[in-house]
Amino acid sequence: MGPQRQLALPLDLPHSFAGEVLPDPSNAEAMAWLERVEAWPNGRLAIHGPAGIGKSHLLRQVAAARGWRVLDGPALRGVPTPAPTALDDADGVAEEAALFHLINACAAAGLPLLLAGRTPPARWPVALPDLASRLRATAAVGIAEPSDRLLATLLAREFAERQLLVPEAVQEWLMARMPREAAAVAEAAARLDRAALAAGGAVTRALARAALADWPGFNPAAEGPDLPTTAEDWAGLQAPGETAALAANGGQAGFAAFQEGQARW
Repeated sequence: MGPQRQLALPLDLPHSFAGEVLPDPSNAEAMAWLERVEAWPNGRLAIHGPAGIGKSHLLRQVAAARGWRVLDGPALRGVPTPAPTALDDADGVAEEAALFHLINACAAAGLPLLLAGRTPPARWPVALPDLASRLRATAAVGIAEPSDRLLATLLAREFAERQLLVPEAVQEWLMARMPREAAAVAEAAARLDRAALAAGGAVTRALARAALADWPGFNPAAEGPDLPTTAEDWAGLQAPGETAALAANGGQAGFAAFQEGQARW
């Protein structure tokens, strides 16, 4: 009797890193500013960077540590009451007047306001002249592309949180082919978790190649350690008939071959 496979339910549950934001050259300046709230000009600070860089994670960590409320820009409406606030996606507010009132309310009460967006607030396309003036007067600090070391640490932490045992060689293979974003780390781990559960086996390079084949940004042809491509490389590691199927196929066909053969490499 072959190994039993578990049924992977089609549920995409929300997931976020459980650990603290890790210090890295990419976020060093931002973290230094976030530790000195009393030094923020006008009591405001904006952190900015591309999508998936870790802004929301950092903003929410600061808010939780300091007991601030967290608001989302697209949901901001009306005249918010003054309170220490962390506003995520602040460059995507639906009502410019609501952001204007929030800035004024926090400033008048001497309360801190932390904003997060993709670009510095001075570049946000707003129509209200008074709001544009206040955004230009807001101190801004960027978060850069994460280092390889940080991404590798995040990937290992994601696998640990999901209780997935993934060999270091497979993690290095993934690192060479994944998008260089913190959000991509969580996405890759989630996809591999579902694939391993469905296959009832370990996370191998063969499984990863098949499970991530249709993921935008995944580049299986990137330089770095790759799968064995000759029969000799596979000898002793695969059951008869697996070598050609796994070496020649990708995407769903490759994954189906993996599941049928229960590849061990």
